[in-house]
Amino acid sequence: MIEQIENKQMDISFALKALEEDGVFSGYASVFDVVDSQRDVIKKGAFSNSIHDRIDGVKLLWQHQVDQPIGCFTKIIEDSYGLFVEGKLLLDVQRGKEAYSLLKSGALKGLSIGYAVVDAHIDDEGLIRIITEVDLFEVSLVTFPANEGANVTNVKGKLPKSTREFEKFLRKSGFSRTHSKSIVAKGFKESLQDDFFELEESIAKLIEIINS
Repeated sequence: MIEQIENKQMDISFALKALEEDGVFSGYASVFDVVDSQRDVIKKGAFSNSIHDRIDGVKLLWQHQVDQPIGCFTKIIEDSYGLFVEGKLLLDVQRGKEAYSLLKSGALKGLSIGYAVVDAHIDDEGLIRIITEVDLFEVSLVTFPANEGANVTNVKGKLPKSTREFEKFLRKSGFSRTHSKSIVAKGFKESLQDDFFELEESIAKLIEIINS
């Protein structure tokens, strides 16, 4: 029997931290335990069989068009949050170059998966499909995603080389203009010492940025 291939589009606003010339990016192609606009929920472990030892079998496409590959994946793993992917856009391919420019400008944010459902069931109320196993074929960069849970989280870039670049880096990473200027001028902790909860949240954000 021929498997029915479905597309599940996911999106969340992302902070574009930086963009390097090699086109490397990372993000979540799917997230677990979130009801999407198609009334589906994907459970943790759904991708484990599909991605085991077959990273080369999952294609990086433009808008689900099988004749338009735009790069390749260097990592596809499940973690506690969802399906995490790292990829590299091919900048000598026209669509790959276009995707790079759109990511850089923030005009493109969505990731979408092409898959076939292997195992699923309907919840007790008959409203939501619970997907427990899928066969993943491809992940696409898309313009109009549907779910508010997965996204490109980072496009790797060069570290800032001046205080001016560092301030811009902080602004692009989600810090306010005031905090960015204060962090550059006074240091991280001193700038936020009056608000412990804001400090704690900002430290976590900065650690995520540095790790990226």
